[in-house]
Amino acid sequence: MEAPPLERKLVAILAADVAGYSRLMGIDEEGTLSTLSAFRLVTDALISQHGGRICGTAGDSILAAFGSALAAVQFAVDIQNELARSNDALENDRRMQFRIGVNVGDVMVKEGDIFGDGVNIAARLEGLAEPGGICISRGIHDHVMKKLAYEFEDLGEKSVKNIAQPIRVFRLILDGPKPELPPGGSVAAPPDVGVDLPSLAEGAATAPTSDPQSVEIEFWDSIKNSISAEEYEAYLEQFPEGSFVRLARVRLEAIREDTVVMRDPHDRDIELSFWESVRESDNPALIKAYLEKYPKGEFSTLAEIRMEGLASEH
Repeated sequence: MEAPPLERKLVAILAADVAGYSRLMGIDEEGTLSTLSAFRLVTDALISQHGGRICGTAGDSILAAFGSALAAVQFAVDIQNELARSNDALENDRRMQFRIGVNVGDVMVKEGDIFGDGVNIAARLEGLAEPGGICISRGIHDHVMKKLAYEFEDLGEKSVKNIAQPIRVFRLILDGPKPELPPGGSVAAPPDVGVDLPSLAEGAATAPTSDPQSVEIEFWDSIKNSISAEEYEAYLEQFPEGSFVRLARVRLEAIREDTVVMRDPHDRDIELSFWESVRESDNPALIKAYLEKYPKGEFSTLAEIRMEGLASEH
C-alpha cells in the first residue's frame, strides 16, 4: 500500500490544554470529564466558525490549524472569554481553564495531522501561557498587532525544550483596556478575511511577514532533520539564496546517493537525540564523538561540516 502524500503548508497553529488537569481528575474524574466534554463542544464549534480545522484532541489538549493569523488569535480570545463565562457556574476548585499558544509556521500535513517545529513551538508557547491566558510568537504578533484591538506584553526571548533557537514570546492581555486601532485597522476580521497564509505547496514566493529571514528559519527548522529529498528541494526552490543552501544541497546529494537509509524509528530517535545534544556545541570533541558513534549516520555530513567550521574558527 502506498504511503499517503505529504503536503506542506504555512499555517497559523493553535495549541491548547487544560491547566491543572491531573489535579481536577484527582478531585472528580467523572465531573472533570463531563466538564471537558461540554467545553469541547464549545471549542469545536468556535474553531469551525473561525475557519479553523481540528488536527488533534488527545486527552485534554487541542491542536488546530487556521489559514489566517487573525482568525487564530480571535478564536483564542473568543474561547477564553466564553470558557470564563462557563466557569462562573462552577466552584472555584472545579473550574477548568485552558492555556493557549499560537504560532505561524511551515508544517507537514499527512492524513489530516500536522507535524513539524511549527507545531512544537505552538505547544511550547502554550506551556508558557498562564491558565486562561494566550501566548503568541513574534510571527503572529507581526501579523495581528495593528489589526486586532488588543494589547500585547513582550516577554522577550525564551529558550524552550527541543527548540534550537530562543523564541520571541508575546502575551495577549485579555483583561486590560482595548487600545484604539490605527486608521485602516479592524477589530475582528471574519474567518475569510485578514492575513491569509498561503500554502508553500502552491508555490507562494514569500510568506506575509515583516521578517522574511524568520520565515526561512522556521522553514529550515521544520526540515533540518528530514530524510526526504522533496523537502530539501522545496527549501532550495523557496530560498535559492538562503542561509542554509549549502547544508540543504549536501543533505539532498547524500539522500540521492542513498547514503542516508531508513531504519528502525527507535534507533533514529536515539541518534537524533545524540545529534541534537551536540550540534550547537563549540567543542569539537563532542562533534567527533557523534561521528565516531555514527560514522555513516543520518547527520554525519552535517557533523563534518560543523567540524570544518570549528576548525576554521581556531
